[in-house]
Amino acid sequence: MAEKITYDVVRNIGVIADNGAWETQVNMISWNHGAPKFDIRKWNVENDRMSKGISLTESEARELVRVLTKYFEGED
Repeated sequence: MAEKITYDVVRNIGVIADNGAWETQVNMISWNHGAPKFDIRKWNVENDRMSKGISLTESEARELVRVLTKYFEGED
């Protein structure tokens, strides 16, 4: 039998898209009582259902910011 995945939204950082029924949110989430990670995924407006998403460590999130900054500044 599969183990139940637990999560705790430690901090809501912000919403990056909203279509009325679902929001794409950036949060700090602790999965299975682990260290909080940056998490990007869609949540329904009640915040009780989520879609698939991506979780990043701090170093991965910093690297993502670096890569995107380089892209948007036209240095790719």
